[in-house]
Amino acid sequence: MEACYSFDDILLLPAYSNILPCDADTKTYLTNSIELNIPLISSAMDTVTESGFAIAIAQHGGIGCIHKNLSIDEQVLEVRRVKKYESWIVYNPITISPDKTVAEAISLMREHNYSGIPVVDQRKLVGILTNRDVRFIEDQNMNVKVSEVMTKDKLVTVREQGVNSAQQ
Repeated sequence: MEACYSFDDILLLPAYSNILPCDADTKTYLTNSIELNIPLISSAMDTVTESGFAIAIAQHGGIGCIHKNLSIDEQVLEVRRVKKYESWIVYNPITISPDKTVAEAISLMREHNYSGIPVVDQRKLVGILTNRDVRFIEDQNMNVKVSEVMTKDKLVTVREQGVNSAQQ
């Protein structure tokens, strides 16, 4: 007869170790090309993993499996949210030219689910257009240029090496 154990039947006793926690390497491979910093994978259950939890577990080095009880479009949206999330830093932003219209900018912001877009003129940051800038623009004024309503003052950009405050 084979023995069956439950969690209550097993006790792990801590013991002395020469390895310090900061020296422990918990990395493992999920596949040949996907390395995890911690061996933690969330369940693909509808009460467990959607974008919020997948982001949280990824920030700690694990991976979250988006569940299949969503439509294909909803699954794509959840994965897009996780992939797009990178703290608050945008590495490859969608930009707009200052001579484009507010209508074009709003369309672009909605398409990419962004609340703001950097305004770039000849590869130089000249402003940012946010939902706050266009909140009270009425339909008949949607053809106004982005340059007329964008925020131009105290623009702050961040490089991977450090912070560069560009005040214009």
